[in-house]
Amino acid sequence: MLEEGGFMKIVKRDGHIVDYCPEKIELAIKKANEEVAEEDRVSDIQIRNIVKYVEGLKKKRMLVEDIQDIIEYRLMALGKYALAKEYITYRYTRELVRKSNTTDLSIKELIDGESEYWNTENSNKNAKIVTTQRDYLAGITSTDITRRFLLTEDIVKAHDEGIIHFHDADYFAQNALHNCDLINLEDMLQNGTNINGVMIEKPHRFLTAMTIATQIITAVSSSQYGGCTITLTHLAPFVRCSYERYLDKYKARKFKKEDAEKYAKEDLKKEITDGVQTFQYQINSMTTTNGQAPFLSVCMYLGETNEYKDELAMIIEEVLKQRIQGMKNEKGVYITPAFPKLLYVLEEDIKPDSKYYYLTQLSAKCTAKRMVPDYISEKIMKELKIDKNGNGQCYPCMGCRSFLTPYVDEKGNPKYYGRFNQGVVTINLPDVALSSDKDMELFWKIFDDRLELCHRALQIRHKRLSKVTSDVAPILWQHGALARLGKGESIHDLLHHGYSTISLGYAGLYECVKYMTGHSHTDESVGKEFGLKVMQYMNDKCKKWKEEEDIDYSVYGTPIESTTYKFAKCLKDRFGVVKGITDRNYITNSYHVPVFEEIDAFTKLKLESEFQKLSPGGAISYIETPNLENNLDVVMEVIEYIYNNIMYAELNTKSDYCQACGYTGEILIDDNLEWYCPNCGNRDHDKLNVARRTCGYIGTNFWNKGRTEEIKERVMHIDNKDA
Repeated sequence: MLEEGGFMKIVKRDGHIVDYCPEKIELAIKKANEEVAEEDRVSDIQIRNIVKYVEGLKKKRMLVEDIQDIIEYRLMALGKYALAKEYITYRYTRELVRKSNTTDLSIKELIDGESEYWNTENSNKNAKIVTTQRDYLAGITSTDITRRFLLTEDIVKAHDEGIIHFHDADYFAQNALHNCDLINLEDMLQNGTNINGVMIEKPHRFLTAMTIATQIITAVSSSQYGGCTITLTHLAPFVRCSYERYLDKYKARKFKKEDAEKYAKEDLKKEITDGVQTFQYQINSMTTTNGQAPFLSVCMYLGETNEYKDELAMIIEEVLKQRIQGMKNEKGVYITPAFPKLLYVLEEDIKPDSKYYYLTQLSAKCTAKRMVPDYISEKIMKELKIDKNGNGQCYPCMGCRSFLTPYVDEKGNPKYYGRFNQGVVTINLPDVALSSDKDMELFWKIFDDRLELCHRALQIRHKRLSKVTSDVAPILWQHGALARLGKGESIHDLLHHGYSTISLGYAGLYECVKYMTGHSHTDESVGKEFGLKVMQYMNDKCKKWKEEEDIDYSVYGTPIESTTYKFAKCLKDRFGVVKGITDRNYITNSYHVPVFEEIDAFTKLKLESEFQKLSPGGAISYIETPNLENNLDVVMEVIEYIYNNIMYAELNTKSDYCQACGYTGEILIDDNLEWYCPNCGNRDHDKLNVARRTCGYIGTNFWNKGRTEEIKERVMHIDNKDA
């Protein structure tokens, strides 16, 4: 039967929609026909009659399973029971083959370099590299095991149809792995640790501490799959240790006090430079078991210490200076590295009248040149993150944007380093809206059902982790990164009481609001009101689950990278092209203003701050800017605005390089979503160094078509002409 634009549509098992093909029905029956005695077979005419029966139902869409059921019934109606049995066997066998071939095909496409998905799955992983392929091969196997044995069929189906996204299925078969964390570097450096069975004692100088820190970070990153964060505060005491060693050396040589101090400071300055350089090179050159450099964030927060504030300032200054310089590419040209991500905490103590104000000025220069650091407002964060003692807290995110909730230990002290996140499941908000067909009552009912589906998926994550003992990752659970448990001890208690979090992710708030209300959530009226209501509803659900289970569920603005393309494709398959909703190859991240909507930087940050409050498990806002290296006053103005208005935000600048002609500036995207150098036309990805903020972190290995389209459509929120 014809419908407008083509034949009847068939909904396959994976949710994809294809054109009806009568030849496939005929072929399947004929295959079964060949396996039975002649008297049990059907004729070609009878086969065609079965096909006509299916078409005579005049359905616009049919599930492939429903068609197969009809074939079985029609064969039995003809008295061909043996053939019907054979067809059922054939159907079952094909299902088994289909399941195995999915994995086999994925592996072949990965190895052959033919898979668009694997080649663009992560903008910081190169799928051509053997270490990355090894991680992906293990991931394909893990995903297969996860789908067939570890998740329920309804969760797998919802994941395939883009209704939800069960994150990191490629690591889920290994029940030891969790998402992200704040490494307790202080404990590991001050009290010693153990890496691969080798005892690492407390270092006695800064350079050694920096080297050990990189080894710890690499080991920790290889024992989980998300991002991790350290703070430079934990390294500051070793700056003093080094200074005292140099001072003692010159005193022992009978130098005068002022000379001894002068030369000790000179030696210390060189050691800090060497230590930071060592750290930067090792982090970017080491490869974890995940097939990439450690997904690391580094926190710079003077307010974390009083005793070692001057030493910490010296480290921060050197980190910023070296990041401004960048790292050399294959051509020996300094470019923007992806890691480590830098987090600069804005606080009252580094305002213009402070002796540390020069660090804020240096960070502005670094942001204009290299897109980092990102900025955390101590002022706003302490207003939002109130612990049970009634005190506001300030602390960094874990990796990209995942934030812990406030926690006080058994001694009544706030604790953040050594804590972690259990994992994420994300709800596709535009799908909820489109499924309701703008019926508001139905919307909330579907929303309830989908949230409960996410809840059950998160419970599966939690239960799998709850079986873990400390032996599976000693660096994490026994040697200080996250805990100091005994051998064989369960981590179960660390999954409860608010010690760790588990995340209900969400994506596409803009499209959800736009479809249901006809307005953007930036309208300061009905759209915004509905958007905030949706956000609050998710928070209320998390609060309810937490009270019932003593597990710290938290709403999380998911940094969907490749999933933005998957969600968009699934929405088109399920609902067709809906203008302004499904007519792009991506959906909007979390609560963000859509990239194509014209809005100025300050209005955007102020508006998004209201939504960021309702994303306590993690969120980040950004503004797109032109090159501001010659307009640092504007950068400083934005930084001050962030401090006074929003908890966590960043500036997206451009800093690219063409190896073919030496062009520096912005590499562009054409109408076919291909990257090219505007100077020489070079389109070879291997000869283009492009850095773009993807989902809160910087990507440097290019992106899938959906994310590339999103990058192309980004509008500027600051115009140099008006600055």
